[in-house]
Amino acid sequence: MKYVKYLILILTFSFFSFNFTFAFDKELHSKITKNLRCLICQGQSIYDSDSEFANSLKFLVEKKMKEGNSEKEIYSFFRDKYGQWILYEPEFDKNTYFLWLLPLLMFLIGGAIIFKIFIIKKN
Repeated sequence: MKYVKYLILILTFSFFSFNFTFAFDKELHSKITKNLRCLICQGQSIYDSDSEFANSLKFLVEKKMKEGNSEKEIYSFFRDKYGQWILYEPEFDKNTYFLWLLPLLMFLIGGAIIFKIFIIKKN
């Protein structure tokens, strides 16, 4: 009877840990697929798209995860195969400086214009 209790306890913990691992993998899968752009439905992520291309990429992401690839390795694979445009959040490099710095530049120029208008109004 003592062993039966231990067996039930072990099975219970293994069941919950398996479900937690599966839920975590599913969460990571959805995170990755939400950050990949569907090349067919250009305005949607592959998570939201039901095109054949998006479904094949979802399957490929799942396959890469089962092979043990990390999130960064999966993004790198897709970037190398399809180019930087497939990622919704491109990396900060020499080709994307303008993309990342433009909002900051616009904010500074707009702030300077507004500041100048208020200084001129006060004088």
